[in-house]
Amino acid sequence: MNLAEVAKERSNCLRVSVGALLIKDKRIIATGYNGAPMGVKNCIDGGCKRCLLREKAELKEKEGYDLCLCLHAEQNSILQSAYHGMSTKGSTLYSTIAPCIQCAKALINAGVAEVIYTKDYSDDLGLKLLKSAGLKVKRR
Repeated sequence: MNLAEVAKERSNCLRVSVGALLIKDKRIIATGYNGAPMGVKNCIDGGCKRCLLREKAELKEKEGYDLCLCLHAEQNSILQSAYHGMSTKGSTLYSTIAPCIQCAKALINAGVAEVIYTKDYSDDLGLKLLKSAGLKVKRR
């Protein structure tokens, strides 16, 4: 979990920092943090319209998801695994926050077997979905 906290420090989101890593056979196969896709202007540099509008109080929390260009830490860890040719089947995800429902769907289809997290997300839909799909879920 300490390494997920280190990955979190790489986040370039104006609003929240999240870190994650995937472990398989006691080895790190990928890390992830929330932020802009490769080659796209970072959120902290004005790349994400949603964060800019939220900073100006022109959008409330839970509004404008369609304006957000950032990937979540869980998504980035799965994508980095694919980018480097590492299978996620049977892996464990460590995350500084519980997965949202979108990340839960990706984790399930990526074959992740277990999710360990430290903080709750604003809703429990992702956790419910993970459990219903048979993944082990633990809060640490």
